[in-house]
Amino acid sequence: MLTADRQRRERRRSTAVRLGRVSELETGIEASQEFDVTGRLLTDVGGTLGASVLSTPGMIAMMERTATMLVRPLLADGSATVGFEVCVRHVGAAFEGAKCTAHARLDEIVDGRKLRFAVQVTADDGRTIGVGTHERRVVSAAGPSPASSR
Repeated sequence: MLTADRQRRERRRSTAVRLGRVSELETGIEASQEFDVTGRLLTDVGGTLGASVLSTPGMIAMMERTATMLVRPLLADGSATVGFEVCVRHVGAAFEGAKCTAHARLDEIVDGRKLRFAVQVTADDGRTIGVGTHERRVVSAAGPSPASSR
């Protein structure tokens, strides 16, 4: 028998939430984005590696961007998302010039505004570079009101 708390979580998990006028945001949607390991995505860890590789912050940035772009067209006008939690493991190296793919899948929608994603980065040879979860919140894109900035 399911507890009341678990029943609520199960209902939330299976509920599609209407956030846009045309499209529906629902669990299970996915997106992938290919990228080259270059420029600001690189680190050589202060010269200690002898080669430049995909940095952990760069990997996370690509995971976040892919999750953002997945849901962006499905949000209501005037809405955006902001990231508030990242839990990932950087498990493999991708050297400068490598081609990688960031993947995001929307796994859960909580209270119509908290979005939980499974995220992953893989190299073009199929190796996993990073894997984990990411959470974003739907917010107003209008920014703070003048009264709140005083």
